[in-house]
Amino acid sequence: MAGITVHGIPGSPFLRTVEIVLKEKDIPYVLRAMSPAEMRSPEHLGLHPFGRIPIFEEDDFRLYETQAIIRYLDDIFPNPPFTPQNPRERARMNQVIGIIEWYFFPKVAAPIAFNRIIGPRLLGLAPDEAAIADAMPMAKICFSELDRLLGDKPYFAGVAVSLADIMLAAQLDLFEDCKEGRELISGTAFLPGWLGRMRERSSFFATQPPAALRQAA
Repeated sequence: MAGITVHGIPGSPFLRTVEIVLKEKDIPYVLRAMSPAEMRSPEHLGLHPFGRIPIFEEDDFRLYETQAIIRYLDDIFPNPPFTPQNPRERARMNQVIGIIEWYFFPKVAAPIAFNRIIGPRLLGLAPDEAAIADAMPMAKICFSELDRLLGDKPYFAGVAVSLADIMLAAQLDLFEDCKEGRELISGTAFLPGWLGRMRERSSFFATQPPAALRQAA
């Protein structure tokens, strides 16, 4: 078995997404936990020129970008599969991943979670209430559309968990700990039940964010 190492800051939903996939597939790996102070250091930029996380290494093969990592893992370790074979189900999975990466994380989770959780706890910053307020209109669009796409299905692509479910649940699990997240999720018809199902998986228990972040929220 190839040696796998994952670099990232514990509590990051993107790192957690990769760890959940590894746990679900029972793949051994080593976590190289980073601190916020290491971000954009010469050593970090040597692994990821854009200064982000996570970073995946499998012997001499290095990969960054969460979506690329989890798709690679699903290709080389196909059991259990998290990519639907049905073209429409696969397209729905890809659509939800796109919503996460283009709208939800940069325009909703980043400003709200940073100002409610990360900034106050890790950096000693007061919340920027204006930034939070500015993010709320897009947040409402995201949650309304995600709830519509999920509908009464168990998971976004149908009856089985897909990469989209794992990626979004890793985001929403921590996001719900702040008041805006609780209000947004509880205001939907289908997302609360779906998130509850995802939280019951052993991979989610095994990859809990640090207690300090939850306490900050």
